[in-house]
Amino acid sequence: MTDGGPLRRPSIDRVTTTTPVPSRRRLTPEHLSPGYFAFVMGTGILSIGASQRGWDGLARALLVLAGVGLVLLVVLNAWRFLGYRDALKRDLHDSAQAFLVFTFVAAVNVVATALAGFGALGVAAVLLAIGAVSWLILGYSIPWAAVLGRSVRPVTAAANGTWFIWVVASQSVAVLAATLEPRLTAARSGLSILAVFAWSVGLVLYAAVAILVVYRMLAFRLGPEDFTPPYWVSMGALAITIVAGSRIVEMQSTPMVDAVRGLVAGVAVVLWCFATWLIPALVAAGIWRHRVKRVPLVYDPTWWSIVFPLGMYAVAGMYLGRADALPIVAWIGEQWIWVGLVAWTVTTVAMVWSWFSGGRGHGVDPGRDHRGPDQRGPDHRGPDHRSPGQPDPDRPSLDHPRMPGLET
Repeated sequence: MTDGGPLRRPSIDRVTTTTPVPSRRRLTPEHLSPGYFAFVMGTGILSIGASQRGWDGLARALLVLAGVGLVLLVVLNAWRFLGYRDALKRDLHDSAQAFLVFTFVAAVNVVATALAGFGALGVAAVLLAIGAVSWLILGYSIPWAAVLGRSVRPVTAAANGTWFIWVVASQSVAVLAATLEPRLTAARSGLSILAVFAWSVGLVLYAAVAILVVYRMLAFRLGPEDFTPPYWVSMGALAITIVAGSRIVEMQSTPMVDAVRGLVAGVAVVLWCFATWLIPALVAAGIWRHRVKRVPLVYDPTWWSIVFPLGMYAVAGMYLGRADALPIVAWIGEQWIWVGLVAWTVTTVAMVWSWFSGGRGHGVDPGRDHRGPDQRGPDHRGPDHRSPGQPDPDRPSLDHPRMPGLET
């Protein structure tokens, strides 16, 4: 009792804490990598390989997947062009990323070649027009924007395996033109010129890119983090050059084809030997990277840069063996298709698993840039640096590991 009144318990102000509910962020293609078309390339070339083996059911299924992927990525990239043009410009001026844009050209032509194998010649011809025009435009604008138009020097410090995709795009035009030439008689002369022209340009570009990439390897530090999967494209570019050459050898007689048929046949054999020699070297580099230097072997969308060269090497063997009457080469290609299918299956399973696992538990800090110097470029200012306007890596986007991405 106090002052005659009842004793009251002192009041305690109740402190309530509210946990802020994270707002749902809208997924956008702002940070979509220009190299996501590698999924279409890998799936499409395995469709062609399966068709060569007579597995029509598998070939059709893979072609459907490649076609759906192509349409979806075209829509997403159109959205990005219209709504996030600044992000697109950054990619086009990044020497380590810009050449990934050529995966669009290769994806279109690979799908068109597969469609031509099933008799869809009209659709394939339309896609050839799109692919050839895109190749010509990008073939001049991308090197200028990413290399010649940059003030940062030396640009060769950023040279990496993605630069070989420029070659792949050129040869994909040659493959499709040579595939259509025997069937579209009215356009035979023009297709033969286009096929030989694109094959020749691609061959010279391979020599130029190889010199730049080798110089980068000799003149700048090359650590295990730099041996990324896109270096496999160095072999894939050779393989698609072999396919294009084999198709040219089998083309109908025209003045352009007759002038180079013997040369192309011989060069294709030489390139097949060199591509075969490269495979153990690339495997050894992977073992050194993951086994010796302990770089974690976890799924990354750049794995698709391995699937495409493996599938293309199989197709190259089958086409070259038939064109030049080399049974052993054809047999190797027929058996190697299994390697490509296994790689595609493993990569697909790993990709799907990454969606459901949320990208967790892989030891990856999303706040850091885990790309190697060959991917960041020479003007990179540190792993944790992010300038104003640079994408926040914690922001969910279509290139986040949790999303179905194909970043290379």
